[in-house]
Amino acid sequence: MIIEFRCEIEHARRWMDRETLSIDGRDVPVQIAWTATAEPRFAGLDMLFELERIVLHKGKHGAASRLKIIPERTQTRTGTADVIVDFTGGVRDPNCPARLYLRPRFNGVSGENAALAAILAGDLPVIEIVNEVDGAILDRGHPSGEMAAGLSGALETLMARTMTMVTAILSGRPRIVPQLAHPATTTSQRGPAGYVARGLAMSIAKEIYRLCCYAPHWHVGWRFNDDAGVWQTGDLSGPGWNVLGDPGNHFYADPFPITWRGRTFVFFEDLDHRVGKGIISAIEFGDSGPIGEVMPVLEEPWHLSYPFLIEDGGELWMIPESSLNGDVALYKCVRFPDKWERHATLLSGLELADATITRHNGLSYLFGAWRDGTGGYSDSLAIYYAEHLLGPWRPHASNPVMIDRASARPAGNFVTIDRKLWRPVQDCAEAYGAGLALAEIIELSPTTFKQIVRRSLKPGPLWPGRKLHTLNRCGRLEVIDGSRVQPKTRAFVPSRAHSSPERERRSIRAGFVADR
Repeated sequence: MIIEFRCEIEHARRWMDRETLSIDGRDVPVQIAWTATAEPRFAGLDMLFELERIVLHKGKHGAASRLKIIPERTQTRTGTADVIVDFTGGVRDPNCPARLYLRPRFNGVSGENAALAAILAGDLPVIEIVNEVDGAILDRGHPSGEMAAGLSGALETLMARTMTMVTAILSGRPRIVPQLAHPATTTSQRGPAGYVARGLAMSIAKEIYRLCCYAPHWHVGWRFNDDAGVWQTGDLSGPGWNVLGDPGNHFYADPFPITWRGRTFVFFEDLDHRVGKGIISAIEFGDSGPIGEVMPVLEEPWHLSYPFLIEDGGELWMIPESSLNGDVALYKCVRFPDKWERHATLLSGLELADATITRHNGLSYLFGAWRDGTGGYSDSLAIYYAEHLLGPWRPHASNPVMIDRASARPAGNFVTIDRKLWRPVQDCAEAYGAGLALAEIIELSPTTFKQIVRRSLKPGPLWPGRKLHTLNRCGRLEVIDGSRVQPKTRAFVPSRAHSSPERERRSIRAGFVADR
């Protein structure tokens, strides 16, 4: 198979510079057909990108940087292409013999100008990959922009996810095309220069903020609830939320509660701001709240978070996120709650965040936020399945099964209500961890997947601040998390975990006022 990229030579970028495309571990030849620019481009764009490279990217070139065309490489076509991927806004040649003619569209319009227009309007666009031979939409996704810095960073993120979708289509794996509405289009009053200037100013402001405050500073909320909880009400109403005290220079996030052999503990990510690496810690809960002190239970040379817990075969297991180590590892509890040993590697050679397992129709399914080395961390959902916890784990036929920043990334344990399977998901449409959604799983098998988001939850009067991204329950105990401003000069919340809930609520509200 020969793949041909069609790109505009006047606006050649580094992401276009490739001789092969990796498809399921196989390098497929790529040839580039350089074309003339179909329509005028924003004036001074490359100069603005260069300014962002120096200021925002510390002088490093990125995928959106201008590509210097070597004359002898401008004619790299070695034969008739089987597949054409047209990144231009030009008209397709009706006599083109390629069996597959793919055209990426951004909010329904092709070409880099459409991508930039959407970004300048304030949002990353919905990507659609269209087969122009018959007009069929082969894939659709909405990328997250938490890794995007500036206009060039947003374009890099967008094209990275576009290539993820193109590669998945060319692999021959069946695609699950979700229904995603295009963001509302608005006419931007700010051109590229204004957009970049504002981005640089915001970057400077963030650096000043980081000098004064720990960012982000997550905290765990908890309450005892004898009545219907979040899953039944679809909101955060009910008994007031208490905040688990932290020492100020650590944050707590991703709470997972469990009762094991008569004792209840909440396990969570414990990140020391001073070193920037997370470990897994835990604290015991009694009938009236936390008792004792927070204790470290698992640490590795790499960052750990999201301590998913599962009982299997009479044993207690943990799968903490270890995506920075490039694997999904299973740990066995050898002494509850504070001694865990690495037992097996379930998946390797991939970045998979927030692995969460459920049992459904005789199989175990592992969900995780998948990243292929580029783009955002929160927009792509991959599923694996196995007969047993120890595997072998096989990929879903359509991985990644979804690219949608608003409903892909796991946010806690699956639940079954009235024989229906649900999962909490992170809603990262506005920002990473900005909200939660409750999604009902309609179809799930090794070859199918469909979910429908039924309810959305945002921070507000019942849980002030900017963030909300984990939801779990164990018996009467419900837990969530959020973020607040945490100055480096002092701690808002007492360090003792068993301090007064009312005192903690007063302290945390003070922090939230500053956060807004």
